[in-house]
Amino acid sequence: MSESRRPSDPRPAPAAAEAPPADPSRRRATQALAAGLAFPALVRAAEPPVRIGYAIARTGPSAGGAQVSQEPNYLLWAEQLNAAGGLDVKGTRRPIELISSDTRSDIETCVRSYEKLMGSDKVDLVLPPWGSNANFAVAPVANRHGYPFLAPTALSRKLIEMKLPYFFLMLQQPAPMTQALVEMLKANGAKTAAVIYVDDLFGLENYAALKVALQGSGIQLVEEKSYPLGVKDLSPVLRGIKDKNPDAFIGFTYPPDTILSSKQSKEIGFNPKFFYASVGTAFQLYRNVMTPAGAEGVLGMGSWNSKSSPAAKAYFDAHTKKFGGKEPDRWASGACWAALEILQASVAKVGLDRKALRDHIAKNEHKTILGPIRFVGSENVATPGSVGQWQNGEFEVVWPKSIATAALNPNKPIWK
Repeated sequence: MSESRRPSDPRPAPAAAEAPPADPSRRRATQALAAGLAFPALVRAAEPPVRIGYAIARTGPSAGGAQVSQEPNYLLWAEQLNAAGGLDVKGTRRPIELISSDTRSDIETCVRSYEKLMGSDKVDLVLPPWGSNANFAVAPVANRHGYPFLAPTALSRKLIEMKLPYFFLMLQQPAPMTQALVEMLKANGAKTAAVIYVDDLFGLENYAALKVALQGSGIQLVEEKSYPLGVKDLSPVLRGIKDKNPDAFIGFTYPPDTILSSKQSKEIGFNPKFFYASVGTAFQLYRNVMTPAGAEGVLGMGSWNSKSSPAAKAYFDAHTKKFGGKEPDRWASGACWAALEILQASVAKVGLDRKALRDHIAKNEHKTILGPIRFVGSENVATPGSVGQWQNGEFEVVWPKSIATAALNPNKPIWK
């Protein structure tokens, strides 16, 4: 696996024909001792880095989501902590060294990468890849090697049922998310719905959960269609759905398909009262591609924005500043940052012993930008299922009302 190290290793290599120069920090520490001065900062400067590894999609179909919701957060987190003196490891600050590689959106490459990081490289900690399928493949590897894994972009009941003690899911899972959606639709008069779903773990599990949530709701499914990953044209399916005139369109879609289904619905004049798509709806990219007026009223998976809390605003502003105006998404980006908050606080409490880390994460409630988080087994049971909606250029949390940042607009405007 070819590696990229972020930030770069700050230790200079000695010249080939010369002895390496004396370590200046050690020399200053000696001088401080001779002068009878305190020198904890100098000792900390000599601490070895905490080596944190991950593999992420930088190319291929998964790159769109990975490069919005995950890797930017990893880079921002490491930069902030290093600027503050490093990661607090039970009271000792140590610099972070990120060791990373491109999975090229290939599951086999992803698994091999993590095997190397945890097996031969023996990094101190690992951060997860992007997406349900990648996490499903890597989770058993992390569990076998005993590395705590806080996954911010995995939705899978199967991952919970696998009972992997080192694996923790940050996102609300299919059952609470689809239940929140159905409750919102029912409360606002929807009687019929149509659903499309990508034919993979994410799509299949959300579709199955939706079918359960609809039982007894009074909402009838008038169409249900799967489609293959990497689909290039959804217009025939959308035209068939338009002919059935449902109150609600529901798409369990990935970012490219979310944009594709939205664009093609606009082209054919399909404008139901509720238009809900999944991964990518909460991205700044969606608003930019569809335009703020075109995105207005579109619903999707989302759980926070900069109005959710002062800590959420501080994170949003720091992310936007570092990446030149690129905003975090209003769903998984927040879960990713919350996962880093949990990992950071746990390392400060118990250090880098991975069994102790796992136990601390599993047994305690954690303060995050998404609010308190606690786990039962692998599942985050504290964050409720939610629905977001684009309103006036912001992706607002509109359901449930207990965490809403704005009231629901129950009638989507015509596409613009």
